[in-house]
Amino acid sequence: MIPVDTVRGRSVGGALLGRMALAAAFLVFLAALSGLARAADDKAFASKAPYAFLLNYDTGTVLYEKASDKPFPPASLAKLMTMTVVFDAVASGSVSLDAEYKVSEHAWRTGGGPSGGSAMFVELNSTVRLGDLIQGVIIQSGNDAAIVIAEGMAGSEAAFADLMNKRAAELGLKNSHFLNPTGLDAPGMVVTARELAMIANYLIGQHPDLYKIYSRTEFTWNDITQRNRNPLLRLDIGADGLKTGYTKESGYGLVASTVQNGQRLIAVVAGLDSEKNREEEAKRLIEWGYESFEQVSLFEDGESAGEARVYGGATIGVPLVGKGPVRVVLPKEGREELRARILYRGPLPAPVEKGTRIATLQILRNDAVIQETPLFAGADVPEGGLARKATDAALELLFGWIWQVSL
Repeated sequence: MIPVDTVRGRSVGGALLGRMALAAAFLVFLAALSGLARAADDKAFASKAPYAFLLNYDTGTVLYEKASDKPFPPASLAKLMTMTVVFDAVASGSVSLDAEYKVSEHAWRTGGGPSGGSAMFVELNSTVRLGDLIQGVIIQSGNDAAIVIAEGMAGSEAAFADLMNKRAAELGLKNSHFLNPTGLDAPGMVVTARELAMIANYLIGQHPDLYKIYSRTEFTWNDITQRNRNPLLRLDIGADGLKTGYTKESGYGLVASTVQNGQRLIAVVAGLDSEKNREEEAKRLIEWGYESFEQVSLFEDGESAGEARVYGGATIGVPLVGKGPVRVVLPKEGREELRARILYRGPLPAPVEKGTRIATLQILRNDAVIQETPLFAGADVPEGGLARKATDAALELLFGWIWQVSL
C-alpha cells in the first residue's frame, strides 16, 4: 500500500473534525473483523475466558479480543455453521421448511437418546419436517436433528461437512474447519472466536426471519419440552441468540447477541470450565461493552464525508458518502487518541458513476485501525471536455496529484 501523507488532521471527539490532504493511496478493504486493532486498551477489561471476542454489529468495530484467532474445538458452536448452510438453502429455495427427512439408525444412535448427549429425541425411522429439525438444532441443540438434516440434504455427515467448509471459505473464514454438523469432537475440527462472530454476524444480517428462532425459549418434540440452552435469554440484557456448546475437549462456550438502546453486540466466550462461569463471563463482557462505548453518527444518509479528485471529469471532484448514515463506535474515555483518514485509489478517471465504491474511511487509535467504513460516489461525474482533460494532464505531469479530502 502506498503510504498516506496526512498533511493536517485533528483528534476525534464527539464528532470527526479536520481537513486532510492525501497522496495517492490504494487500500484493499478489509472488514473490521480482520481485527487490526482494539478500540480500548486490554488493561481496561480482562476476560477470564481463554478465548473471547466482542463486536459491534452495526459498525463492525472490534471492541475486545483475546486469543481471537487461535483455533479450538467448537463443540455445539459448530451448529452455527450448520444452520448457515441450511438457512442459505431455504432462502435460495433449494429446500423447503416443509421437506421431510427420515431418521436413520446412525442419526438416532449417534445423536439421539441412546447417545447420552444433547438430543431432540426424534424416533428411529420416523420422518421429521425440516422446520421442526431446525428448532431441534437451535433450541435443543439436538445432535440427532443436525445429523438428520445433514443426511437429508447431502446424503451423509461428511458430505454435509464439505458444504459447511465450502460456505465457510466463501464467507472468508480462514482458520475454521468442520468435519460434522454436530460439533462432536473430531480431530482437526476447529473454529476461532473471531470467525464464530463472523458466522453470527452473517446469520443475523442475511437471515433475519429465520434468525428469530434463536430467541425462542423452549421447544417441545416427542412430548419432551426442553428450554433453550442459552442462559442469557433469561437475563434482562437484551439477548436474542445464539448458541452454547460444551464437550470435555472444548470446555464451555457461548456465542451471544444482545441489543440495548438500538445497538447490537455479538460476544464470544469459549474454553471455560463451568456453565456458571460461561454465563457470568459472557454477561460481564457484554455489560462492559455497553458501558464503555457509545455509537456516534458522523454523517447522515447522503451527507458528504469528503471529496475525491477526478481526472478528466466535468467536475474537479466527487463527493464521498456512505451507504446510509456513517456511524462509529467510540470509547467513552480516551477519544483524544483517535484520528481519521480517507483512503482511495487514484487517479479516478472520469466518468464516475454514482454509487461506485471509491474510498474507505478509517478510524485509528494509536495508529491501529479500529473501524473501516466504505465510501461511495455521491454523484455522477461525466467526462469533461478537452480543456479539462488537458489541464488535468498538465497538472499531473508537473505536480503529481494532491487530493483534498474534507472531513
